Amino acid sequence: QVQLVESGGGTVQAGESLRLSCTASGYTINGNCMGWFRQAPGKERDGVAIIYTAGPGTYYDASVKGRFTISRDNAKNTVFLQMNSLKPEDTAMYYCAAGPSYYGACNWPVGNYPYWGQGTQVTVSS
Repeated sequence: QVQLVESGGGTVQAGESLRLSCTASGYTINGNCMGWFRQAPGKERDGVAIIYTAGPGTYYDASVKGRFTISRDNAKNTVFLQMNSLKPEDTAMYYCAAGPSYYGACNWPVGNYPYWGQGTQVTVSS
């Protein structure tokens, strides 16, 4: 049984930082795609950052590029999202997702990720 467990969310002031973690069990992240997605109330679930765990490929949504960094520790089967310079518009439930790569590339659509965590709330106050 595949499980993805997120941690690290919380409430911070604008300009502060948070680091999210996602640890997988029953699933080897090495060689696959791992992603962070977020969903604010009343909005769709959107991709934030994704990473190909067997190569250098990382992808960021334009709204977070330069502020967020996705990384992975294959030995610990864990993916991280370092979030700096947080803004109130970053407030959302953040989800970790896992799925196959396509010839070493990772794609954004949520349908490409069959496995999801339960989410961790990030709230940024102004």
